[in-house]
Amino acid sequence: MITSRDINIEKLGTFTGHKDSLYALAPSNQKGVFYCAGLDGMITKWDISKPDQGELVAKVQGTVYAMFFNPVKNELIVGQNNEGLHLIDLNENKKIKACPTGQHQIFDIKLFNGKIYLAQGDGFLSIIDYEKFSVDKKVKLSDKHSRSLAIQPDQDLIFVGSSDNIIRGISLADYNIVHELTGHEFSIFSLNFSKDYNYLLSGSRDAHLKIWNSNLDYALSQDIVAHMYTINHISYREDGRYFATCSKDKSIKIWDAESFKLLKVIDKARYAGHGTSVNKLLWLDSTTLASCSDDRSISIWKVNGLPE
Repeated sequence: MITSRDINIEKLGTFTGHKDSLYALAPSNQKGVFYCAGLDGMITKWDISKPDQGELVAKVQGTVYAMFFNPVKNELIVGQNNEGLHLIDLNENKKIKACPTGQHQIFDIKLFNGKIYLAQGDGFLSIIDYEKFSVDKKVKLSDKHSRSLAIQPDQDLIFVGSSDNIIRGISLADYNIVHELTGHEFSIFSLNFSKDYNYLLSGSRDAHLKIWNSNLDYALSQDIVAHMYTINHISYREDGRYFATCSKDKSIKIWDAESFKLLKVIDKARYAGHGTSVNKLLWLDSTTLASCSDDRSISIWKVNGLPE
């Protein structure tokens, strides 16, 4: 079995230029190229081979917590807090559409079957028609924030993690609540399904990583105290064999997706990691992981030793 000693971490670079905290990362159709945004409203493009050459793609007047990349159209969906969605044509690097969604934060964005789904600060799940780029429907789930989203395509379900500590499974056919998962003590900041959709993972402000078994009516399979503070994001490697978590405790952790065992910790003491909260992760390939932080920087990590 692979151990921590088998995994070698190398910091490839630190990208700076943003003026404030960073919250969102998105991939691109180009190898080693990704997008970043945060509190300063700047959407920037970065190439890991050119760490000092960030490119400004667009600017919005407000914080960006969430972005979603559409590889088919080469477009970036950007959530602007208190204003709404912007659609950016990445071939031309310009905003081409906008959709007001109310004076609320947009914490997460997902795209499925021509619909954009938003987790918003007013406790709603908002559904946007992609082509019309207008609001189709708003579903009230809670009096507190909707924070995170995960889609289970084979069951036609979307799961919403909220600040009332509940994860709700919503039917995409009629938007009725069909599952309610309880157990977290605070807001659910991140949701993600395993590659085979057998498990739903949830990360919370209570620092717990919970594993829910979708084959057993989403029964709780494991409850792991994964970090010291809030788990901000859960990101699977593309092949689904490993996943990473990041936290307000300033660390990134690499996990085995089959056993849910901790494999490696990336932090400031060991690897000159981030100095403040790590907010988002993005696997650029099987050995390259990007992270962004409240410290205004993006770090690129080479994770060697994980079997393919």
